[in-house]
Amino acid sequence: MAKLEFRYGAMNSGKSMMLLQVAHNYTENNRNILLLKSEVDTKGDDFLVSRIGPKRQVDIVLKIDEPILQKKYSKKIKNTECILVDEAQFLTPSQIEELWYITKILDIPVICFGLKSDFKTNSFPGSKRLLELCDSMKELETICNCGKKARFNARKVNGKYVSTGEQNVIDGAHDNIEYVPLCGKCYIKYIKKIDKNKIQKLMENDKEQISLSI
Repeated sequence: MAKLEFRYGAMNSGKSMMLLQVAHNYTENNRNILLLKSEVDTKGDDFLVSRIGPKRQVDIVLKIDEPILQKKYSKKIKNTECILVDEAQFLTPSQIEELWYITKILDIPVICFGLKSDFKTNSFPGSKRLLELCDSMKELETICNCGKKARFNARKVNGKYVSTGEQNVIDGAHDNIEYVPLCGKCYIKYIKKIDKNKIQKLMENDKEQISLSI
């Protein structure tokens, strides 16, 4: 039975480059693939673009809430041997469910690449449904500026870390916005801005309540 896979990682973990490599391996062996992404991902328009240069044209750019299982896509789906999804977090839960149906009913494997959570550490709706339905997961690792493993995504606006704003804002489409991968310790330091002295004081005096809110 075909699997629904989720390969996730923080920003700069090489997700798009890994997808392009998988696509290359399939085509080199004369296997048909279908490359798919959401219109929410405006970077590259109808191309999948990696941060280090290589790109590939996308076969289907899904509109928000547009069904995958519909007549105009049926021929492309029937003729593919694997569906590759870029920035899967931007798909809706119902679109993720359709990908799951494709693996189980049509026996076509689907490999999704994307983020688990946003710059506030909240799940994307699409990623949440993927985590609930996927048959397997693989973390694509990257490192924080401090050298530790990065598992969180931070947003910078005009060079400064921010903790508020809309969930789906694409870097590259906005010149003043960029995303940075951080480890948990650095995320708490730069985004939560929690004073470690407060934690130490809290541990020393269990009778006093100390607010750790920003």
